[in-house]
Amino acid sequence: MLIDTFGRVATDLRVSLTDRCNLRCAYCMPPEGLEWLPSDEQLTDDEVVRVVRVAVDLGVDEVRFTGGEPLLRRGLVDIVRRTAQLTPRPHLSLTTNGIGLARTAAALREAGLDRVNVSLDTIDPEKFKTLARRDRLEDVLAGLEAAASAGLTPVKVNAVLMRGLNDDEAVPLLRWCVDHGYQLRFIEQMPLDAQHGWQRTNMVTADEILERLAEAFTLTPLGAEARGSAPAEEWYVDGGPGRVGVIGSVSRPFCGACDRVRLTADGQIRNCLFAREETDLRAALRSGCDDARIADMLKATLLAKRAGHGIDDEGFLQPTRPMSAIGG
Repeated sequence: MLIDTFGRVATDLRVSLTDRCNLRCAYCMPPEGLEWLPSDEQLTDDEVVRVVRVAVDLGVDEVRFTGGEPLLRRGLVDIVRRTAQLTPRPHLSLTTNGIGLARTAAALREAGLDRVNVSLDTIDPEKFKTLARRDRLEDVLAGLEAAASAGLTPVKVNAVLMRGLNDDEAVPLLRWCVDHGYQLRFIEQMPLDAQHGWQRTNMVTADEILERLAEAFTLTPLGAEARGSAPAEEWYVDGGPGRVGVIGSVSRPFCGACDRVRLTADGQIRNCLFAREETDLRAALRSGCDDARIADMLKATLLAKRAGHGIDDEGFLQPTRPMSAIGG
């Protein structure tokens, strides 16, 4: 097993397939974008599948493909297909901004993808252009519809509320998602922006979000047993079946139940989203190591996992790499 010194077992592997993205969301990267990884520094399709296979042998039963924007990875469908053929077969999901999903959803489903999370912070076209710095809302909406039609369900929507920009969107977003059969997840803005401009006082907290939703909906908690190790606390909306989740990574940390480990697009293993240390699997892979060595490196990285992300600690330092380079 991939177990740490606090008894937490990692069963969820987040695999970043690229650091590139076709949006420039305000909480993620600067308007001009970032310097992308050279292609030869990214793991090949074979290397990605090999690491996932070793992780599955160590007990990982859920694999989430992320980015950047994973739909920009040319080999995505084949990576999904090969991963779905592993034994035991892991549950496969994808986090995407939805651009391009309309033309790939059916192929991804056929390859073995189980479901998708789509980032959508507003359904207002002008606010979308302000937040994402691109006029692509219609593409995202088309992607969501295609995902649902292809059976990539439940289709989950991830939204980050930013004070003064879209913090009035909580109720409209939830009403729209319930009407369309999507499951909405509000995520607190985390200190992972490329500009290092995050300030806790500007973050719309989980409590604020719930207060605003409670003004328009009746929220019934699903409870801790239903949550398990999932990052989102969930509520039924007006008695169900619609649900809403809130991921309070900062104000309601869930580190004690964390079951995640991350592989970056350039082959670095991270035992926490906010870690400042990484283990270089790429170098090991390209030096001819065997699977046992990869397994040992994964296990050693998990053993070094801290009790929590430490955002509230006086000496907390934001990761040097932005979210697009780490993977969601």
